[in-house]
Amino acid sequence: MRRVVIVGGGIAGLAIAAELRRRSPSAAVTVLEASPRPGGSIRSTEESGFLYEWGPTGFLDNAPDTLDLARQAGLGHRLLPANAEAARRFVVRGQRLRELPHGPLGFFASSLLSAKGRLRVLREPFVAAKRDGVDESVLSFATRRIGKEAAEVLVDAMVTGIWAGDSRRLSVVSAFPKLVALEREHGSLVRGMLARKKGAGGPAGPSGTLTSFPEGLEELPTAIAASLGDSLRLSARVTGIEHATGAWRVAIEPGSVIEADDVVVAIPSNGAASLLADLDRALSERLAAIPSAPVAVVHLGFAAADAGEKLPGFGALAPRGETDSLLGVLVPSNIFPGRAPVGSLLATAMLGGARDPAIVEKNDDAIVAKALAEIGAISGLRAQPTFVRVIRHMRAIPQYNLGHAERLAAIDADLRRHPRLYLAGNSYRGIAINACIADARAVAATLAIVDA
Repeated sequence: MRRVVIVGGGIAGLAIAAELRRRSPSAAVTVLEASPRPGGSIRSTEESGFLYEWGPTGFLDNAPDTLDLARQAGLGHRLLPANAEAARRFVVRGQRLRELPHGPLGFFASSLLSAKGRLRVLREPFVAAKRDGVDESVLSFATRRIGKEAAEVLVDAMVTGIWAGDSRRLSVVSAFPKLVALEREHGSLVRGMLARKKGAGGPAGPSGTLTSFPEGLEELPTAIAASLGDSLRLSARVTGIEHATGAWRVAIEPGSVIEADDVVVAIPSNGAASLLADLDRALSERLAAIPSAPVAVVHLGFAAADAGEKLPGFGALAPRGETDSLLGVLVPSNIFPGRAPVGSLLATAMLGGARDPAIVEKNDDAIVAKALAEIGAISGLRAQPTFVRVIRHMRAIPQYNLGHAERLAAIDADLRRHPRLYLAGNSYRGIAINACIADARAVAATLAIVDA
C-alpha cells in the first residue's frame, strides 16, 4: 500500500487528498494541518448577523475542476452565484467612483478614460506583437498593447484587486499567462478574444460568475475535510522532512514521525522553505525568495440607508495614485444574499499590499480610521459603522514578480534531486482558488500514475 503524506490542509492539500482517494482508493493518504481547522485562508465567520470572509470572497464558475470538487463533496445543490447587482463594478478615478462600462459602446462613451486614452485602446489590434520571449512587467505589457492611460487605470486596478501587488514588478507571463498567449497566438488581445469567442460558438466569458455558498466559502473545505475523515489530522504541526532508508520521514510536533512513500508540501513557500532547509539548502532558499504582499482586511457594517447609494454594486478598486493604503472596497451584501442583517450593508476594505505594506503593523483603531477616511474620500460616505472587524494577513498573496518563471524552473530542477517530493499551493502556478485546485488535481493525477 502506497503511503502519501500531504503537509497542509488548505484548499490545495484537501483537493489533492480528495482527488487521490478518488483515483487511487488503495493509497493510504494522510493530511497534516497545523491549525485546529481546515481550509487555510478560506474561512467564513457569522457574527451579529454579518457573514464575512477572512480570505477569498468566492470562485469563478468557469473552472470545471472546482465545480467537480464541490459536487463530489456534496455541495452541488449549494452553489450560490452572485447577485445581478454584483455586475456593477467601479474603478476610482480622480477620487470618484466611476462605473466600468458594459460593452464597447459603453466603454467609448464613458469618462473612465480620456478621449485620447480611449482612442489609443482602439489601436490595440494594430500594435505589433512582441515575440522575443523576454518577460516583461504587467504594466509594460499593458502599456505596449493598450496605452499608458488604460494601463495605469484599468490594468493597475485589476492587479490591485487580484494580487494586491505592483503592476510595475509583476511578471505578465507568470501572473497573466492567458494574455501573453493571446498575443503570441493571435498577434493581438482583441483578435485573440474574438477568435476564442468564435471558436467557443457563443459569448466569450473571460471571468465566469463569482460563486460561493449560503454559509460562506468555508463550506467547501469543511465538506472536503468531512469526506476525508480520519485521513485529516488537525493541530498536527510538521517540524521537518527527511529521506532515509528508502522512505520519507515526516516529523510532527511534539516528537512523532510518519513514514511515507510520497510527500506533498502544500503550504505557502516560506513555510515550505523552513521545512526543507535541512533537506536541500538551495531549494529552501529559492522557496524563501518568493515574496508575499501583506493585507489588512476591514469588515464594516453600516445601516443600508446611510451607505447603500455611496457603495453600490460589487465595489470599487483603486489604481496606484488614487489612495494611500486602500486597495479596494467590496460590498459582500450586494454580491451574495445573507451577508448582512435586513436593513444593513456589509463593506469589506482591503488595505496594504505592495502599496502600503506597513499598514498591517498598525493597531486596529488606526487601520479602521484609515479605511473609513479613504472610503469616505472616494465615495462621500461619512456614516460610522455599526460593526467592525479587522483581519491581518502578514503574508496574504504571493507575488509572481519578474523572474518568477525562472525561479520555478530552478525549483523543479531541485525537486528532481528528491523523487516523490512535490510542492503545491498558491505560491507557484496560480493564486486563485480555481488555479490551486487545478494544480492540486494535476499533482494528484501524477501521484495516481506513480501508484499504478
